Amino acid sequence: MRIGIGYDIHPLGKGRKLILGGIDIPHTQGLVGHSDADALVHAVCDAMLGAMGEGDLGRHYPSSDPKFKNISSLVLLEEVSGLLAKKGYRLVNVDTVIIAQAPRLGPHLDAMSTRMAEVLKVERATVNVKVKSGEHLDAIGREEAIAAQAICLIEEVAKS
Repeated sequence: MRIGIGYDIHPLGKGRKLILGGIDIPHTQGLVGHSDADALVHAVCDAMLGAMGEGDLGRHYPSSDPKFKNISSLVLLEEVSGLLAKKGYRLVNVDTVIIAQAPRLGPHLDAMSTRMAEVLKVERATVNVKVKSGEHLDAIGREEAIAAQAICLIEEVAKS
């Protein structure tokens, strides 16, 4: 068994879609970044990479590489999941928390869990998504950014 943690934060900006957990969330602003800036999926990828001892998302998919411009983070999640299987591991579970002042994300949490579980090819209960407010503190509380944290447990697949 191995454990990994992940964290990501992106600023909010006009003219971008807000995508979290692979779900398009109606909002006046979206997350700004080189890819689709899905902070939740990025945190999950980093947790999985960390558990494997494979560094972080930036090492595998640098923002300096134009081929990753505006890429769906679900593509990255699928590739990280493939690396997990290639290295002989399986995902036991992933637990996440999104830290956001706005918009209200509660109605979208199940869809986020379901979408990421589909990409990871695991049961829905394997992927848990929660949300906490920024309590009006710092950039998150001022609605300037959204952050996400993830922790995952992986286990080595039994060799035959």
